[in-house]
Amino acid sequence: MKAAMLYGVKDLRVEDVEVPRVEAGEALVKVKAATTCGTDLKIFQRGYVEKVIKLPTIFGHEWAGEVVDVGEGLEWPEKGMRVRAGNSAPCLHCKMCQKGKYNLCENMIWLWGAYAEYIKVPARMVLVNMQEIPQHVSFEEAAITEPLACVLHGVEKAKVKLGDTVAIIGAGPIGLLHLLTVKKIGAGKIIIIDLVDERLNFAEKLGAGETINAGRENVVEKVRRLTDGYGADVVIEAIGLPATWEQALKLVRNGGTVLEFGGCPPGTEIKVNTELLHYGEITVLGTFHAIPLHFRKALNLMASGTINVKPLITRKIRLEDIKEAFEILSTSKTEIKITINP
Repeated sequence: MKAAMLYGVKDLRVEDVEVPRVEAGEALVKVKAATTCGTDLKIFQRGYVEKVIKLPTIFGHEWAGEVVDVGEGLEWPEKGMRVRAGNSAPCLHCKMCQKGKYNLCENMIWLWGAYAEYIKVPARMVLVNMQEIPQHVSFEEAAITEPLACVLHGVEKAKVKLGDTVAIIGAGPIGLLHLLTVKKIGAGKIIIIDLVDERLNFAEKLGAGETINAGRENVVEKVRRLTDGYGADVVIEAIGLPATWEQALKLVRNGGTVLEFGGCPPGTEIKVNTELLHYGEITVLGTFHAIPLHFRKALNLMASGTINVKPLITRKIRLEDIKEAFEILSTSKTEIKITINP
């Protein structure tokens, strides 16, 4: 089969590799669609933590497909079933899992290999984090379950409430998924901040009440003006840079919450004003990944039509042209999600 192998930073090659053989409890899935992700772009451009991804490896982690083979003893799923699986599966037994922190599992297994014709799903992942895709949900939509699950995890932790003013830094795919989610929750005013007018215009079409171009306007002053001088109830950083992490702290009201969602480069630090934390009583939190429940919730929200992710899919590219996809993602001002079709 053909697969996109990542050997190192910006070293991505489409090669012929053997089709994986399933063992007891495993499932082999023919990939029908795999979507690009901001995390994939970060890994492609600067590498990633070794405990999550070890190189070389078949790249990609957002996918959906059709079961073509199952291992011994596996009663579900069945051959021909339309499925998607999370890229992680907790052990359910370690101290973190016992505390309900399944996304911080000490024995987590990770699944990479979406940019390929076939993907083998480990037995634990089949058991813990695989879902059947309803017939009316496209493979492309189902592939976006993973990033939406991560967004749901973050928004729940931030406790966005009806009527809240929410400021989101970043109008890429993750920022827009946050926009769609908090809008459905009932946020009163949603402010989107980015450097690119094309992305801000797209955010307006998806329901942003206000947009700010950070390259032309003073973001702090504009957010204060839009919130009668108070600041936003919840600020979500969806880029992953120390500078925007610090900026988020300046946009929140007293007693508000800052969600530092975007993952920054390893080893980076930020400065925090102690008076803001102490006298302003703001809550600052970070969230990582998602738990199996959020994957199920994400797929259900798409299947019910509550959250429509179709507008985020802007282009389709063949697996053989995957390097072109990452070149586009690295330079384009308008691309949102690219679907890789093996």
